[in-house]
Amino acid sequence: MSEKKKGMINGAEAIIECLIQHGTTDIFAYPGGASMEMHQAMSKRKSELRVILPRHEQAGAFAAAGYSRITGNIGVCMATSGPGATNLLTGIADAFMDSIPLIVVTGQVPQQVIGKTAFQEIDIVGMTIPIVKHSYLLLDPNDISKVFAEAFHLANSGRPGPVLIDIPKDVQQAMVQPNYDVEIDEITKTDIPYASDDEIQRIKDAIKDAKKPCIYAGGGIIIAEATKELTEFAKSYNIPVVTSLMGVGSFPETSELSLKWLGMHGTYYANYAANEADLLLVFGARFDDRVTGNTTEFAKNAKIVHVDVDNSELNKNKPAQIPINSDIKYVLEQLNKKPVKTNCAPWHKQVQKWKKDYPLQYPKGNGIRPQFLIRKLYEMTNGEAVIVPGVGQHQMWAGMYYDYSFPRQLLTSGGLGTMGFGLPTAIGAKVASPDKLVINIDGDGSFQMNIQELGTIHAENIPIKMLILNNQHLGMVAQWEDRFYGRNRGNTVLQNERSNRPYPDFVSIAKGYEIDGEEIYKLEKLEGALQRMLADPNQAYVLDVHIEYQDHVLPMIPAGGTYKDIMVE
Repeated sequence: MSEKKKGMINGAEAIIECLIQHGTTDIFAYPGGASMEMHQAMSKRKSELRVILPRHEQAGAFAAAGYSRITGNIGVCMATSGPGATNLLTGIADAFMDSIPLIVVTGQVPQQVIGKTAFQEIDIVGMTIPIVKHSYLLLDPNDISKVFAEAFHLANSGRPGPVLIDIPKDVQQAMVQPNYDVEIDEITKTDIPYASDDEIQRIKDAIKDAKKPCIYAGGGIIIAEATKELTEFAKSYNIPVVTSLMGVGSFPETSELSLKWLGMHGTYYANYAANEADLLLVFGARFDDRVTGNTTEFAKNAKIVHVDVDNSELNKNKPAQIPINSDIKYVLEQLNKKPVKTNCAPWHKQVQKWKKDYPLQYPKGNGIRPQFLIRKLYEMTNGEAVIVPGVGQHQMWAGMYYDYSFPRQLLTSGGLGTMGFGLPTAIGAKVASPDKLVINIDGDGSFQMNIQELGTIHAENIPIKMLILNNQHLGMVAQWEDRFYGRNRGNTVLQNERSNRPYPDFVSIAKGYEIDGEEIYKLEKLEGALQRMLADPNQAYVLDVHIEYQDHVLPMIPAGGTYKDIMVE
């Protein structure tokens, strides 16, 4: 009787079975010598597992994280050893910084040559230690089921993040009789912390005493699926809400209580409310430096309540008078049972005055203004699109001028700020949520960093919309040059001096990948072009909108400054 007849399968087949058993229906995977056994195994499971071939491994990692960002489920990517694995690093780091669950599977050279500088050998476990929740070098084929069970548990428990599994080729080839009914080690189990009754009461007492309370909500609200509870809390307690960029969508920006997001490019009124408050309720946020500026001056007169599931974030960047290590959804559920009535009419009057006196605004004039474009897109999509920007000025404008009303509606690179993020992340989001309108808003610099994924879009029939705000500059860096470096240009101009037109021709490139598109220069062409882009939900489309380099992202608080240093014009 053959080994197959005894129920034996090779390690690669066991790996793919584990992925399927843990709910994986789509994987972003680029093959190579050390991972081809797993690709061979996946080719036999096509009805259960869709393999999406990115055109670059970095894009595969971004796409898998985009899959996670829009659903909260766990995206999976795979690459071979050596350069395949190292190409994943930026995407892994981006997911780690934003607490995005991710399973990263890499092939590795056979065990007998590990440490001998074999062809395409690299210590990917060592290289990823600072940017993963945990990593495995899987040396025993009998451990496959257990390792994958632990990895999926770790990736999306507590504070989510990426988990790496590095698998030598001989482990993939070994014959095993898998047992999928496994117990994970106690050390990998996560005990979710819950606030005590006394801590809940301390929050309520602080609210009772406050005259100028403000909520500062971060991405932890969305991760905890606590947006409904946050909305109920803010409305029943009548407290204004600011968010971090990662927290956008945790509270509807159409609400009268919403002040949108705060920080370096946040609204004037969000920054003033958070800093002038006498009580700052910080829920699932980490006091990022782009939010706080000078931490010693940030909210310096406020009593701070900081609730976070990750105990290491408490008192790390900003001391809190009431630090609470807890699941935020539980805290909000308890606070919502008996709301505290607040009487802060003068505070609300002041907040509304800030909103009236310093609204988001931009100069009118000839040409297409990026702010107007984003607002027009918001109107034409009824505020219901999922927006996936790259990184730069266009990212900030997309965050400012589109009003977000539900969680996971703005998928953005927050902590790492990665150019090239937008296009592949939008691919992953659309694969995960095919019924949603997914729009990649990009800059001409950021779009070029993963432009090869136009091939993935066409080959896999992934109908995302791509809107390029093309100003022929690395706009955000050029803005800093304008503001702080005497307008001296240090390699931030993308225009090719030998070309008599904007460079490159994105529409021709898209058509080379058999994707439709158009470019426009004039304001009167804008609405019609947006209509054509949005007309067919089953068609990918590139719309290259040419804007002059002139507008800065404002408001702006200079690095290390305070809210009082905010520039609005």
